[in-house]
Amino acid sequence: MKVTLGEYLGSIRTDRKLTLRAVEEATNKEVSNAYLSQIENGKIQKPSPNILYALANLYGVDYDKLMELAGYITTTRTDVERHGRAATFAELNLTQAEESELLKYLGYLRSKKD
Repeated sequence: MKVTLGEYLGSIRTDRKLTLRAVEEATNKEVSNAYLSQIENGKIQKPSPNILYALANLYGVDYDKLMELAGYITTTRTDVERHGRAATFAELNLTQAEESELLKYLGYLRSKKD
């Protein structure tokens, strides 16, 4: 079962031994204690990126992870693999077919070296 944004933020706040009011003070009231309570209880599931940024800074956690849990960004394994494999050609805006053909050709060249 995947952890929700609210559960994640609540567990971090508890781990850091911070109260809702302490978070409000530490963020210079950028994140109100009532708003954070609603996030943690799941009543607000997609807070603004500014709120997530303030919480990431305060808690010392990865901003991208908070953005992903809130549903603003997604990471898929195929995207990571694709960019990792053919990052050299990223600036050429290759189609999937072109990239595939280049990788086949690279495999052919490597097989000739042996």
